Amino acid sequence: MNGSRRHRLAILTTHPIQYYAPWFRYLARHLDLEVLYAHQQDAAGQGAAGFGVSFDWDVPLLEGYRYRWLKNISRNPGLQGFGGCDTPELFNIVTPENYDALLVLGWNKKSLVQGIRAAWRNGVPVFARGDSQLPTERSLLKRALKFFPYRWFLPRFDAHLYVGQHNREYLRHYGVQDRQLFFSPHFVDNDFFSSRAEAARRSGAASAVREQFGIPCDAIVAIFVGKFLPKKRPLDFVRASIRVARSRERFHALLIGDGPLRREAESVAAENARKIHFAGFRNQNNLPAFYAAADLLVLPSEEETWGLVVNETMACGLPAIVSEDVGCAPDLIDVDFTGWTFPTGDVTALADLLLRFPSGDRKALRYKCETHSIARATIGLQQALATVCARKMRMSRPSR
Repeated sequence: MNGSRRHRLAILTTHPIQYYAPWFRYLARHLDLEVLYAHQQDAAGQGAAGFGVSFDWDVPLLEGYRYRWLKNISRNPGLQGFGGCDTPELFNIVTPENYDALLVLGWNKKSLVQGIRAAWRNGVPVFARGDSQLPTERSLLKRALKFFPYRWFLPRFDAHLYVGQHNREYLRHYGVQDRQLFFSPHFVDNDFFSSRAEAARRSGAASAVREQFGIPCDAIVAIFVGKFLPKKRPLDFVRASIRVARSRERFHALLIGDGPLRREAESVAAENARKIHFAGFRNQNNLPAFYAAADLLVLPSEEETWGLVVNETMACGLPAIVSEDVGCAPDLIDVDFTGWTFPTGDVTALADLLLRFPSGDRKALRYKCETHSIARATIGLQQALATVCARKMRMSRPSR
């Protein structure tokens, strides 16, 4: 391969996602990139995915890079089941003539498996990037049933871009070798969030958020941002906030999001509605002002493989309190500097942390953003491309 030529990379994913679009634009400046989408998600589909309301993202998802819509022939197209994305044309698209490598963002949909099989069949190196981690609880039978198929499947990838410590442990558990592992951390568009949060503080937009909900300018505000789903455990935050509000006059809680549990959460919070506020769903462009109006984030989730909202708030200068089940905890939470952890489901422990009102360290928060950025994720991908493509060249040379 000519070292001066840019690598030709295809990225296969299910649908446009607000977190990935900035990365794709960045990659398009460094690689010959084409993104392959298996499904066109509409506003109603967003609501069905747990957001609780139908909407379209208010940031550009398809600008600044080359992409292709695949033909989804599924009888029930969508993202809710394995077969909702079915794109067999991948076997004719993913070829050495078109790409030097294929990156799949997961393997939990039929289209993603089709892309992997197409790459294997046609001799195209295939990389994977996901955030799976080993569960804390699973029966011996379930562990055994999964272990042997995954022990065969995962080491067959040419490279894995692991996003954090838990994800790396997961891959090593299933037999992936160190030479196949490249660090490509989870990230958000740090510049987007940090610049807009700072602008909200300067312009008064952050103060306006507080005024909108009757929150005094000198109050301590803890914020929850996410879908109101059981696994996100928003009621834990509400119950902890009730306890704190009883003994700390200046404490307020602000919940952003919607979903099946919102009505129950509002009912539980009704006894202290003056201090526990519900803002509903807010789109990307609105979030920085809300982050700038808060003092810290609370993410009490269970089975949270990462928690990108933690990246968002850290980019805006806020520390985070997260449950021990949140996947980003060992990577982003440095106790007393960038955040704190508590046992999942322990409302008392969460309330105790909120009563202490820890403030975090701005320098440490900036460092976490630098080490979990678009640029750092790209370095890992480029290292994987250079290593695997060089290896392929060596193997293709005729022996003398």
